Amino acid sequence: MINPDDLPQPVVSFGQDLAKGQVLPFHSHRRAQLVYASEGVMAVNTRSASYVIPPQRAVWMPGGVEHRIEARSGIKMRTLYIAQSEVDELPRAVCVLQITALLRELIVTAVSAGIDYEADSPLAKIMAVILDQIRTQPVLQSLKLPLPADPRLMRIVQALIDNPADRRELADWAQVVGASSRTLVRLFPAQTGMTFREWRRQRRLSRALELLATGVSVTNIAQEIGYENTSAFIAMFRRCLGTTPARYLP
Repeated sequence: MINPDDLPQPVVSFGQDLAKGQVLPFHSHRRAQLVYASEGVMAVNTRSASYVIPPQRAVWMPGGVEHRIEARSGIKMRTLYIAQSEVDELPRAVCVLQITALLRELIVTAVSAGIDYEADSPLAKIMAVILDQIRTQPVLQSLKLPLPADPRLMRIVQALIDNPADRRELADWAQVVGASSRTLVRLFPAQTGMTFREWRRQRRLSRALELLATGVSVTNIAQEIGYENTSAFIAMFRRCLGTTPARYLP
């Protein structure tokens, strides 16, 4: 496979389709990346956070950051690799960006055109417009799910990643992981920036977005992520994201 770090073009685009459950293990590039899937839902993990990404979102990945990609459904990855000379006005840290309909079509067009182009070619102009569009996209921090370093907390959050409907509270988890409730209460915000309940809500929200993007009904989503009724789920979703689940994804 061609290594995008070795190519002379300032922006290189690659397309790769992954089947549901397929994983690209931890790796990094010298170039920054816009990690994007034009179809399907993926999870992008760094060593410190996890991001669930539907087609209306992408992960901005600065150069040198190790990351892992998991296809939560069949996905069409359409990734951009951007030389360090082009990133001065782009984010310095990993973040989630909005992908507009225009930016999506530009990315798909660039991938379809291939990787070999001259500096004054039509494709070079498309790449310049893509960079301008990326610079204008809002950062969506609400999709970030921080991961702790402490093995006791990691055991808890991994259980919630596997089953976001788990309703056990910290007192219950304290017995499972061999730590006091007071210790866990202190460690959660110290290592994730969130309380336990905030983290669990964030995990439920990320799973809800994943299910929404694959066409699951709001009622079934509420049940799967642990809400006793649909109204409570919709209320939580609106508080966190400012709109209802039905209106969130176009």
